[in-house]
Amino acid sequence: MKTTARASAYTALNLLFFALAGTALLAWTYDLTHETIARSEENEKLKLIAQIAPPATYDNDIMRDTVQLAADKLLGGNGTTLVYRGRLNNQPSIAVLQVIAPDGYSGRINLIIAIHSDGSIGGVRVVSHKETPGLGDYIEITRSNWITGFNGASLENRKNDEWKVKKDGGSFDYMAGATITPRVIVKAVHKALQYHAQHRDELFADTGEQRAAPVPEQKLHVPPPSAKEK
Repeated sequence: MKTTARASAYTALNLLFFALAGTALLAWTYDLTHETIARSEENEKLKLIAQIAPPATYDNDIMRDTVQLAADKLLGGNGTTLVYRGRLNNQPSIAVLQVIAPDGYSGRINLIIAIHSDGSIGGVRVVSHKETPGLGDYIEITRSNWITGFNGASLENRKNDEWKVKKDGGSFDYMAGATITPRVIVKAVHKALQYHAQHRDELFADTGEQRAAPVPEQKLHVPPPSAKEK
């Protein structure tokens, strides 16, 4: 009995040692690579913003002209977020909102949406998602140009009941077999436009909170803008 107890204790100690060693190794690896990953992700974010908010639409440093936004159900998240503010000749020109579609087929879909000062959409891009590869991932600009269907849309030129996919009686295209994904993105974009309309003046108010933007959680590979979007 004593021999069995001793062996069990020895095994337990070995398991504890390897568990602690594994945890320490993971923590060390994270610290070693975090800064490099952060720089890479920030560069990818710059590319995304350049696609939907071309430099010609602002003459300030849009990545530093930011302000913290309180959580709002129209933005889809439960936490604060940043808006990137583009100004042209010291006048509000374009705002880039970070928005979440929380009810995707496989979870939340992170978006950035550029909205001109007149309330029209400059562009939408998917930042990260977990939708089914080969089916729901056509929302990525690298997979198809579906996401460019929002360009130019606004609350003025699309009636409320048009903000749905065509299958539901709206005006936005979708691909057969993957209706949930485009449906929730259309809803999220519509809500973002509503938020912009309700908070337009606040978005560009001088609050004294301008700061360098933090790095997002995850990035997709982003190609340069296609000829169709120029």
